[in-house]
Amino acid sequence: MTISTEIDVHQYRKPEFEIDELFVRRWSPRAMSGQPVPDKDLMRLFEAARWAPSASNEQPWRFIYAKKGTKYWDEFFDLVAEGNKRWCRNAAVLMVITSKIRFTKYDAENRTHSFSAGSAFENFQLQATNLGLVVHPFSGFDENKAAKVLEVPKEYYVNIMVAIGMPGKIEDLEEKDRIREFPSDRMKLNALIFEGKFNEK
Repeated sequence: MTISTEIDVHQYRKPEFEIDELFVRRWSPRAMSGQPVPDKDLMRLFEAARWAPSASNEQPWRFIYAKKGTKYWDEFFDLVAEGNKRWCRNAAVLMVITSKIRFTKYDAENRTHSFSAGSAFENFQLQATNLGLVVHPFSGFDENKAAKVLEVPKEYYVNIMVAIGMPGKIEDLEEKDRIREFPSDRMKLNALIFEGKFNEK
């Protein structure tokens, strides 16, 4: 049996400098088994996200989720674009990440609200990697419908949707998804960092 999370990431990823293995092992498989994620493990993911940094410690992120088999599941699944429904149907949890656009502590726009939400999600996914869970964020969903159906207040921005589940078999994916089921590489480090001034070539 081939398990997506047991792929040897080092066949696809070779860090230029020594880093913790957790960062290399973190990727976003699509193959999920359909089995439930234990509530305790799910809460551990949210707990990890809670400790993310944010400007003025605003913590603007709000995570809205539905577990498969509950009364909320169909509403969440209906938000997903058709192409993503192929593999999302085997997720145990679907989640929408929102973030508050303005500061709560004072009257000003929080221009880093999405950055902070992204930091919280990174904590979430790294903890999931540590637990051997699958976490796959995706933008292929109806964000306007999500705001309405999930009753998101207008002062919150809908950022992204996420599928969470137990690892599944690659061969259970449809062919068009199976051929993409591997850890993606990254650009060279010197293409991403500049000393002194912006200098993209």
